[in-house]
Amino acid sequence: MSLTRPVPLSVLDLVPVGTDVSAGEAVRGSLELARRAEDLGFTRYWLAEHHGMPGIASSATTILMGQVAAATSTIRVGSGGVMLPNHAPLTIAEQFGTLGAFFPGRIDLGIGRAPGTDQNTARALRRGPGPMSADDFPDQLAELTTFLSGGSFPAGHPLRGVEAYPRADTPPIWLLGSSGYSAQVAGILGLPFAFAHHFSSASTLPALRLYRDSFRPSPGRERPYAMVAAGVLCAEDDERAQWLAGPTRLTMLRLRLGRPGAFPTPEEAAAYPWTPQERDLAESATSSHIVGGPETVRDGLNALLEATGADELMIVTNVHSNADRIRSYELVARLALDEPEVGQVRDAHAAGVSGP
Repeated sequence: MSLTRPVPLSVLDLVPVGTDVSAGEAVRGSLELARRAEDLGFTRYWLAEHHGMPGIASSATTILMGQVAAATSTIRVGSGGVMLPNHAPLTIAEQFGTLGAFFPGRIDLGIGRAPGTDQNTARALRRGPGPMSADDFPDQLAELTTFLSGGSFPAGHPLRGVEAYPRADTPPIWLLGSSGYSAQVAGILGLPFAFAHHFSSASTLPALRLYRDSFRPSPGRERPYAMVAAGVLCAEDDERAQWLAGPTRLTMLRLRLGRPGAFPTPEEAAAYPWTPQERDLAESATSSHIVGGPETVRDGLNALLEATGADELMIVTNVHSNADRIRSYELVARLALDEPEVGQVRDAHAAGVSGP
């Protein structure tokens, strides 16, 4: 039961913290998943920066990246993403220079434009008077790329003479987005682009079209390269998968209502007294998710690949039990990563022949 078009598959991890699960257990579960993902042949393992959410333990993204990279040996490890409004570009360059020194050739830098949290938390992170505007983003990105490359700022620039150390191989820079703005910036700059289909599915096709239409070749990248992040949950059959997906629907409802909490158990989700309006809201928030047994998931992934023309898929799977999460990735891997032609794509990817 292979995919009709083989592409590299990767992992996006938010480090979910479930009911009665400690933060320590959650991060150790992510290390277990990373090791298994490497064994299964996934291309990269990215961690997402979020703040102020009791059910997510990925706020210190670069620390987690270092732990994941140390626990593995070949899989690429990256940020999906580091949120540029929350950090000085020099700080990001120093952190990723350090990661690159520890793990040469294995680090990806995914950059996001949103703060990944509410306005008050964003203000606490930045310690500034207000959020970064869209006009600030290109300048901040230019500062970051200058620091990473070891370049010099022009005469008269306020950062003239400032450099980032330690200096290592410049990690591949991706732009992440859930709308057309980052898609267009990625295209104009000739960068690879990752789209958050798992929570912004209505904008997926327009953003990808804008990215490809606006793409300009850059050094080392002649063609656009689009990765699509998809919410996927695979179990032994459709009924089991839908049962395990209940907590995601309840989590999305709580987020939409401004009441984030620990990731619930399937039993909690089943016992929740849903109103029709709440059920509609949760279903709408998760409508793009691909949930089911292997055949259902295969069909969903094939449809997504056909619609988007994605060069790579990044799978995000949130369930309460880490064993169920690992099992889902194992079942997804069977759909593609054990096929010889996909192995060839993955090997070429690792050698730098195709893709970022």
